[in-house]
Amino acid sequence: MSESFLSKRVDGSAAPLAVGDVITIVAVIAIGMRYGHSTLTGPVALLETAAPFLVGWAVASVLVGAYSAGAAESAKAAVPLAVRSWVPAAVIGVFLRGLLQTNLDQGLLIFLAVMLVTGGVALAGWRWIAFKLR
Repeated sequence: MSESFLSKRVDGSAAPLAVGDVITIVAVIAIGMRYGHSTLTGPVALLETAAPFLVGWAVASVLVGAYSAGAAESAKAAVPLAVRSWVPAAVIGVFLRGLLQTNLDQGLLIFLAVMLVTGGVALAGWRWIAFKLR
């Protein structure tokens, strides 16, 4: 019997990575809202801003295999998988955010660039630190 696509992409041993990834994504967004735009007015505003990126992450991380068995074995595997997952996740998140705001304009390209860099660095950093502390 062959394994399903999903069972190859998601392994229970990577659950701690998933928790840390979600916390990292929400933290990046919260910091940007608070210190970059002064728009962090409470948990509802944070959730409204983070939700499109979490949807993007849920789709991209599974497709790329960010939670595969290999991802839970070493930083050498986990960090690149997170960065490769973040690229499509950020694109999905920015697009959905633009649709929700009915604001698909050139400013989204700048927002995408910022999210690609900050999210990618944060996810890579968190995963690298997680493995160093093991």
